[in-house]
Amino acid sequence: MLVLMLVFTALGAWQVQRLFWKLDLIERVESRVNAEPVQAPTRTQWPDVTAERDEYRHVTATGQFDHTKETFVQAVTELGPGFWVLTPLATQDGSTILINRGFVPPERRDQASRPQGQPEGTVEVKGLLRISEEGGGFLRSNSPEAGRWYSRDVSAIASAKDLPETAPYFIDADATPNPGGYPVGGLTVIRFRNTHLVYALTWFSMALMSGGITYVIWRKRLL
Repeated sequence: MLVLMLVFTALGAWQVQRLFWKLDLIERVESRVNAEPVQAPTRTQWPDVTAERDEYRHVTATGQFDHTKETFVQAVTELGPGFWVLTPLATQDGSTILINRGFVPPERRDQASRPQGQPEGTVEVKGLLRISEEGGGFLRSNSPEAGRWYSRDVSAIASAKDLPETAPYFIDADATPNPGGYPVGGLTVIRFRNTHLVYALTWFSMALMSGGITYVIWRKRLL
């Protein structure tokens, strides 16, 4: 019972740490998504990009899309299951930024089903800076050879698509409508559940119960 009490106390302390981490995340996200957009980090600034300082920043980027190298990442959104459409944006300095242009349902995956949504020439993209999601999704690994992607893994996608000088982040495009309606942007999740306080109280309560039972057993043995 003493071991259980220590374990429950440690779990409660861990949830308290998670609580403060989540509160900090919520504060950072809310302050950044509502700020005026700034230019996305350039090639010389890439080594300094971090999740703590840069993720969810409201940014802009200018360049030309290469629609021949679209990548489809499986997604489940408020619009249902489908795919994120990640398209390389070639910038003026010769580097590439992956743009998550938004969501398409399975029947709109084929470019022929959304020809109006393939802008040519120089475009300006506004959205939220996101950090690369390495490896894959829950219990599913990315398979570049088979073209199956479960996470937006920038370095792996850049390698698979032979993209030059690719930024270590991607941009979730905002809700500005694309011609023809697809892809649908602006679906970034910016509201996060925060139940860590409830979990912390639960674990600490179980630790107190374990301690109480230990005391009762000890008292009985003394008597």
